[in-house]
This record gives sequence, structure tokens and C-alpha cells, in this order.
Amino acid sequence: MKKFLGSRKTLSITLALALLTLTLAPTVFSQALAITTNDFVPFAQVNLVPCANGGAGELVLIQGVLHIQQHITINNNRATIKSHFQPQGGEGVGLTTGDKYNPTGVTQQLDTLALTGGATEFTFVNNFRIIGQGPGNNLQVHQLVHVTINANGDVTNTIDNTSVECN
Repeated sequence: MKKFLGSRKTLSITLALALLTLTLAPTVFSQALAITTNDFVPFAQVNLVPCANGGAGELVLIQGVLHIQQHITINNNRATIKSHFQPQGGEGVGLTTGDKYNPTGVTQQLDTLALTGGATEFTFVNNFRIIGQGPGNNLQVHQLVHVTINANGDVTNTIDNTSVECN
């Protein structure tokens, strides 16, 4: 538990420094600035796998370590924030059947922000799988979300493509 709180505290401090940097960037920094962080945070979550348990569905407890890498670049009037999330060493267990599962996947987010006036873009891609033993109990989640906002603050483009499949 102490490791989890320490990692969470590190992440909070990093994000606070990044926000402070973004606030001061237009007036203080004349050259590019880059910050990269790598954190490893324990996680546990419960997911429904609707095709598990012979098609009756099952809640699966997933536990492991989440690798979180963030890279922030400030250059001229733009801030780019790239985030990468990936479970490592995860294990899952069906809460009804006791079946074993393996979580895998990658989630990425890219934000490009104008610090003073200008367009902003947000892109989120999530590919997450819970792989069960045997056929027919694997869950695959795919999400793609993209939003573009012009300099006036108007949303000019939105893509929201989400699929959840069992196989």
C-alpha cells in the first residue's frame, strides 16, 4: 500500500508541476521544454466479461501493475501532452468460476493545446483485452475518440468509435 501511495503522490506532483509549467510557459520560456515521467502503479479493477461462464457472463478481478509514461513538450505557443498506459504482469480471476484470465493492451492519449489562442486537439486510443482460457471467453475493447476545437472554442470535428467484442 505504501508503494501505491508513493507512486500516486509522485504522479500528483508531476501533474501539478506540468500545470504550473503550462501556466508560466507563455511568459517565461523562450525555448522548448520537455518533461518525461515513468510511473509504475499497482491497480485492481473488476470487469464484466459477458461471454465468460458458458455465455452467462462473469465479473473478472484484474490485478497487476500499470505502467504510466507521460511526456510533455512546450514549444512556442503549443503544449503537447502524450500519455501511455500499459498493464504489466497482470492476472485475472473469474469471481464466479475461478477461471484464470490475462489482461493486455495499451491506452494512449495525445493532447495538443494552444497556450494563448489557437486550435486544440485531443486523441484517445484504448485497446484492452481480457484473455480467458479456452475459446469463446475473450473480451476485446477498442475505443478511438478524437476532438478538434478551433481558436474560437468551437468543436469542429468529433470522432467516437467504440467496439466491445467477445470471441
